[in-house]
Amino acid sequence: MKHGAKLTSVHALSMQYYTIQCPLAEMFVKNTVNQALQNDPTLAAGLLRMHFHDCFVEGCDGSVLIDSTKNNTAEKDSPANLSLRGYEVIDKAKELIENQCPGVVSCADIVAMAARDAVFWAGGPVYDIPMGRKDGRRSRIEDTINLPAPILNATSLIKMFSKHGFTVQDLVALSGAHTLGVARCSSFKNRLSNFDAKHNIDPSMNSRMATALIKQCQNGDDVTVALDQTKNSFDNAYFDAVESSTGLLTSDQTLYMNPQTKGWIDAYAMNQARFFLDFQSAMVKMGLIDVKEGNDGEIRLNCRVVN
Repeated sequence: MKHGAKLTSVHALSMQYYTIQCPLAEMFVKNTVNQALQNDPTLAAGLLRMHFHDCFVEGCDGSVLIDSTKNNTAEKDSPANLSLRGYEVIDKAKELIENQCPGVVSCADIVAMAARDAVFWAGGPVYDIPMGRKDGRRSRIEDTINLPAPILNATSLIKMFSKHGFTVQDLVALSGAHTLGVARCSSFKNRLSNFDAKHNIDPSMNSRMATALIKQCQNGDDVTVALDQTKNSFDNAYFDAVESSTGLLTSDQTLYMNPQTKGWIDAYAMNQARFFLDFQSAMVKMGLIDVKEGNDGEIRLNCRVVN
């Protein structure tokens, strides 16, 4: 067995991972996130999405934070990641932590904590997450092909999420993260014209909404539109939107067209507590995707640069 092979599970993640070496790590992250969100509530969506986009590419290893260099275009410069925001929040938390306990807390863990704290700040559930992820050394634009595109239908989404061990229920609960934030017109304009051979506009979209969106998007692809009625509040309004044919992205509205996912949309629209419970367990599960431990990763000293 070669050195650094999968003996690393001995270091397995744990809730108490930093208790001795950096007991204030979680507090530093939480305070930094809360301060940033007080100044700009829209950052909650960016921080939550950052963790998701990190985990789906190379596992939850902070690879999304790495800056491009002249020889390498990194994940963050992929078109799929242009909507991510909040990198400076992670930098600030990392700096505070490094001053207290240098070389102990990974950037990957900070991203996971920041997403968790952003959800709670915006009114969502609070949950504990295990720590001990190591930071990855690879960040390449081509790997972002593994991110679910906004034009995918439910069947493709189910397939993509199941590769990471998620159930249909997990998929719908995690899609509920779209209770926060906005999308650019470029992400849903496929629904507004030349939709298919029979329809100009996607027939699954509420017609009044379609008219309003066509008008808004006349100002260009970068115009942003809220994903639900309460874009800075973590609630179940997203599921109400999907039920009433006002889900913004194909990947949102498709969940109501498929019998496997439709029932979960209805369940969460009816019962916010149920959504919160299932969302937090799906988030904990997501935070464990392809985690690097032991020698498979490092503790990056600056989250934007490999050591």
